[in-house]
Amino acid sequence: MSVIQRIRDKAAWFVFGAIALSLIAFILQDAFTRNRGASSNSNVLGKVNGTTIERTAFEEKLTFYEQANGTPRSQLTGNVWDYMIDQTVMQQAYAKLGLQFTSKELSDALFGDKPPSWLQQAFSDPATGIYNAQAAREQFAQMKKNTNDARITQIYTGYLEPTIQQSLRQKYQVLITGAIYVPKWLAEKTNADNNSFAKASYVFVQYSSIADSTIKVSDEEINTYVSKHPKQFDQKEETRQISYVNFDASPNAEDTLTLINQMNLLKNDFANTTEAKVFLTKNGTELPFYDSYISKSEIKQKVNDSIFALPVGGMYGPYLDGNNYVIAKMIGIKQMPDSVKVRHILISTHQQQQDGSSFVRVRDDSSAYKRLDSAVKEINAGANFDSVCAKYSEDPGSKDKGGIYDYFPTGKMVEQFNDFAFTGAPGEKKIVQTSFGYHYIEILGQKGAEPAFKIAYLGKPIVASQETVNAANNAATQFASTNKDKPQFDAALAKINKQPLIAADIKKNDFTIPVIGENRQMVRWIYQSNVGDVSSPFQTNDKYIVAVITGISKKGTMSAAAARPKAEPLIRNEKKAQIIINTKMKGSSLDDIAKASGTAVQVADSISFQSPVIPNLGSESKMVGAAFNKQNQGKVSASIAGSFSVFVVRGESIFAGSSLGSSPEMIKASLETELKSRAGYQSLNALRQAADVEDHLSDFY
Repeated sequence: MSVIQRIRDKAAWFVFGAIALSLIAFILQDAFTRNRGASSNSNVLGKVNGTTIERTAFEEKLTFYEQANGTPRSQLTGNVWDYMIDQTVMQQAYAKLGLQFTSKELSDALFGDKPPSWLQQAFSDPATGIYNAQAAREQFAQMKKNTNDARITQIYTGYLEPTIQQSLRQKYQVLITGAIYVPKWLAEKTNADNNSFAKASYVFVQYSSIADSTIKVSDEEINTYVSKHPKQFDQKEETRQISYVNFDASPNAEDTLTLINQMNLLKNDFANTTEAKVFLTKNGTELPFYDSYISKSEIKQKVNDSIFALPVGGMYGPYLDGNNYVIAKMIGIKQMPDSVKVRHILISTHQQQQDGSSFVRVRDDSSAYKRLDSAVKEINAGANFDSVCAKYSEDPGSKDKGGIYDYFPTGKMVEQFNDFAFTGAPGEKKIVQTSFGYHYIEILGQKGAEPAFKIAYLGKPIVASQETVNAANNAATQFASTNKDKPQFDAALAKINKQPLIAADIKKNDFTIPVIGENRQMVRWIYQSNVGDVSSPFQTNDKYIVAVITGISKKGTMSAAAARPKAEPLIRNEKKAQIIINTKMKGSSLDDIAKASGTAVQVADSISFQSPVIPNLGSESKMVGAAFNKQNQGKVSASIAGSFSVFVVRGESIFAGSSLGSSPEMIKASLETELKSRAGYQSLNALRQAADVEDHLSDFY
């Protein structure tokens, strides 16, 4: 949900472009009765308590969130699927309780005193910021005629549906949290406990005093432990484990030398060209050409001193910069301000897509220039610049600030904007055309002065040659074809002196594999194969991977192998505790026990329930309980196996501290607030865990 919410927050831009086209189709009509009808089983992604989730509906949501800000599908698929399961579970809960969100409630939510922020932004007066509900209603009435517009579904998915679901969720929360009650006696006891302190003497021996390697834990012991603690080892879905080996296809020394030779061949032509931008466009470069000047302090290159020493037309390189080899050419040198302050009005001809990939034309040049000319005429006639800016400007970053960009350094604006702002004089005004449109710019101030440079960089990445890639692929293919099962796989690795790598807890809907990275194709193979099967090579980044399936942990109670990472340390500590108790915790007094264990008697004089950290022991809740236990006052307790140590305790005293400024009433309110907050996510988790989910997502994605 967090990924989806983040995308929704970032996608507010979508409303401004599409809100004027379509929205009302879901208001007062089918926002609550969307039904796609029956479909074939081939379109069913899964069922939740018998309710079908169809691929069509899933694909609509997935496409929306993918396009909202360019997030790859691989990062969204699992989140959207979980979201739809959660949404279905909650809808079923609402239906059982008779909870509804009516047409009137939706209308009130959109047009009332507290409209959603996305709607408020779209229909607020730019000058006053006041939401115009009547304008919104009128616009919606007009939009009702555009029910066939495809963007209606996107707006419903991104904005209306979340508004509806949030309102239903709030109703559900009110019912859940209304049942929460903290009795007076509990508040009084909690308040008394919070203001109580204990003093205790103790002796302890840490589990770490015994080496882990000396304690063996068998599968039978793990199974016994799991049977005693079944809830801790209940696996909600199947997971699988693999061993794998990498065959490196990254660039080698020969590939690097080939690139350097290519760069040297281009260097002469780069030096002789008078059109650096054309040359770089033709030959390609990893470092885009900024066709303007950047101050010395703003240029971040590893070889700055060598570049700054170049004359105009001078060349430096090839030099290594990250994964690129680069040749720098000095195009020009000027003395320029460090920073400038401007205000401007923008009339757009193009708008950049949210993912930054391209510009989309929104207005022709002639119309844009005429509109800007009208704004300039109003200013020249005496109109307030701020008001004209709010009325005309289409730059969301400055229009509500009077068009002002406060002091900024070189290189932060598009080239033509940068040129005028830093080479013009304070007070100068000019219309400037950029890739965004037409700007009316006024220079309000300039600070400092230092050399500025226009530099062109020819950058080429170090990439593996086809020969290098083929060699890795051939080695991986040969390894996979000659080692068909796990014994052969392990023997072959031993022969080439390689250790197998491990990836565990792989789920069938995963798109990424721990350490390996994103490889959905490999995950699907893992779930289509059996233990002992060896894969064909999979390519991930600059590696070819051959894997063997080493384990399958079915849904339900974990097997010994699956439970071992979690259970083994706990069982090992239990065994260590028994050894320590039997061999070191000897004697009837703390001094005797300290002598027998080779330790010293410790004292903790301010133990509290609110801060269960004990000096030298760490966080040991059992120690806190023992210190407050009246039966231990003046007596040495039995040996206690804690989280990190075995210890014995002698209570010295229990006393009331000064009030921490709380009262039973305050404690009661705090406890109820905490319980209500936890009830929010715990209620959904409980419904989700109890749901019967039939999952076929991996058959399609």
